[in-house]
Amino acid sequence: MLIKNGLVYTEKFHFIKADILIKNGLISAVKERQDDESVKEPVKGCGAGESWETEYKTDEEVIDAEGKWVLPGLTDLHFHGCVSYDTNDACDEALHAMAVYQRKSGVTTICPTTMTLPEDELTRIVKKAKEYSCHQRDDESTIVGVNLEGPFISKDKVGAQNPLYVTGPDSAFIEKLLEETDCFPKLITMAPEVTGAMEFIKKLHDSIRISIGHTTTDYETAKEAYNNGAGHLTHMFNAMPGIHHRMPGPIVAAQESADVTCEIICDGVHVHPASIRLAFEMMGAHKMILISDSCRACGMPDGKYELGGQDIFKHDHAAFLKDGTLAASASNLYECMVNAIDFGVPIEDALRAATYNPAKALGILDRYGSIKKGKAADILIIDPEKHYHLDRVISGGR
Repeated sequence: MLIKNGLVYTEKFHFIKADILIKNGLISAVKERQDDESVKEPVKGCGAGESWETEYKTDEEVIDAEGKWVLPGLTDLHFHGCVSYDTNDACDEALHAMAVYQRKSGVTTICPTTMTLPEDELTRIVKKAKEYSCHQRDDESTIVGVNLEGPFISKDKVGAQNPLYVTGPDSAFIEKLLEETDCFPKLITMAPEVTGAMEFIKKLHDSIRISIGHTTTDYETAKEAYNNGAGHLTHMFNAMPGIHHRMPGPIVAAQESADVTCEIICDGVHVHPASIRLAFEMMGAHKMILISDSCRACGMPDGKYELGGQDIFKHDHAAFLKDGTLAASASNLYECMVNAIDFGVPIEDALRAATYNPAKALGILDRYGSIKKGKAADILIIDPEKHYHLDRVISGGR
């Protein structure tokens, strides 16, 4: 496959006019077009000078992306479900349906997320996801791991999690789960103030990315957790103390800690647009990750659904518990990325937060997250003139 004339979003986080050659499911070459006088420097590792037509001969499909954006496929490292299914269903039918929906939505790599559940349930869920990832179909997004949201969280900040299953940190359980699933869990959310949390972080931070979330932590405890090896902040602003001038809390601790990434839900409900802009400005584009945090209601009509053993109700573009508590999102990551742009986040920063940054946080940047020779040919073609309409999804070169 040859993609010609597109405005390609590069690892330098800006657009150039370039062509992309795809062979055997991988990006074979990326070549800047010299007819674009606005381009001042060549892409490292890309040829320049002659046209593709004289250098390459192909009988494969040729796509003219003139005037359109060409992006790497998106990576959602925190979503629970969609199209009536959930990660916790732990069955082939659910994983297939979710992976198909995500791929069609431009999210080509996914990290299905669990809820706070008993250890035997979490083990079953992770093992099923790992097993399924080994024989995925061509029409599905690639499952690259599992995100464990709990159960080592604060009972005072459960949000839509089930408080019955909240428990203290258990490093032996996580070590066993990592060993039995070839390190398939990539992230785990925990509250650093609970008894045993610091010992857990010190012991396991090299084995799994530890995220602070669902927490009542103060600034000092959060800073200690980050100094001990925690590297992430779960859905920034939600289920945690806010920023107060005398009690700065975990958000400021994350801002001050190098290499800590901060995920944020950009569905237009969980976080106000002004706070979205503030987050990107305060943290910097290199630290921000857009997530959907979506549930079964994503891609479905308004109505009653389930999340972590509790009933949720979709209305007003989000999902809520019966008592009105805001639960998971009902938007996919592509919609969240467009929202971020609409809310005033610089375009290049919004794209980075949905592609490069999450892939880097998950440790899969060698294969996903950017358009570069040798990486998986997961590519989106977008029409910016039609409100960022998703024209085409190419996954694994197909």
